[in-house]
Amino acid sequence: QVQLVGSGGGLVQAGGSLRLSCAVSGRTFSRYVMGWFRQAPGKEREFVAAISRIGGAIRYADSVKGRFTIARDHAKSTVYLQMNSLKPEDTAVYYCAVDGDSDIVTMAPSRYDYWGQGTQVTVSS
Repeated sequence: QVQLVGSGGGLVQAGGSLRLSCAVSGRTFSRYVMGWFRQAPGKEREFVAAISRIGGAIRYADSVKGRFTIARDHAKSTVYLQMNSLKPEDTAVYYCAVDGDSDIVTMAPSRYDYWGQGTQVTVSS
């Protein structure tokens, strides 16, 4: 069983920064593609960013390119999402997720097998 524990959300003014963390336990962290998704009220869950097993491949949603950075620390079995220049439209619950079936960095939520509990990010204008 894989467990993901996300943290780092909060309330920030537009233009500010936050760093989300997601600690993974249960299996070998280096075997997973790691992704971040978000879901705003009344909207579907959407892809934010993902990173391959050893970090050689990274994808971002167009809406966050140049502002968000995903990274992973194998020693700590943790994936991070550094969010800069935050906008009110970034307000959502952010989820980390694991894809343990391949090393393809995918945007599709259905490809991810395990999910964290979600952490709220609120950006005020």
